[in-house]
Amino acid sequence: QWVYNILEKKAEADRIVHENPDPSDGFVLVPDLKWNQSQLDDLYLIALVHRREVKSLRDLTAEHLPLLRNIWHEGQEAIAKRFGVPGSRLRIYLHYQPSYYHLHVHFTALGYDAPGSSVERAHLLADVIDNLATDSAYYQKRALTFALRADELLLKRFQEAGRV
Repeated sequence: QWVYNILEKKAEADRIVHENPDPSDGFVLVPDLKWNQSQLDDLYLIALVHRREVKSLRDLTAEHLPLLRNIWHEGQEAIAKRFGVPGSRLRIYLHYQPSYYHLHVHFTALGYDAPGSSVERAHLLADVIDNLATDSAYYQKRALTFALRADELLLKRFQEAGRV
């Protein structure tokens, strides 16, 4: 609901850094709640897509390339304009498994060791775009490795099924 409240401007409308209002290929860029916005060393923003049916990396196909390219280009431009941080100083990625199932893209300062920015969970947006341009069904076919914490329900389900 938090995501929908932002997209519908019922919450955090004053925190929006950039919005592309296109219902298919648009998104809202907002500072992550973990970032205090006072120092750039731990810069952290989230792009939330307007499309509600796109839940995670697994849902993406070549149809979504215009959306992903908009996030890539417009997100970097907005961050450079507002915060003075060039795209070359950003890490732009998606999580798999995500913490919530509404497609979102993370923008963090390159030097910031943000939670979930390591290779076990983060998929760089540039790589995602390239993979989908090569094979539209890449993320439907690809085995994706991800780490789970010992207390996660998904790990418990894998253990109960004898898959771990």
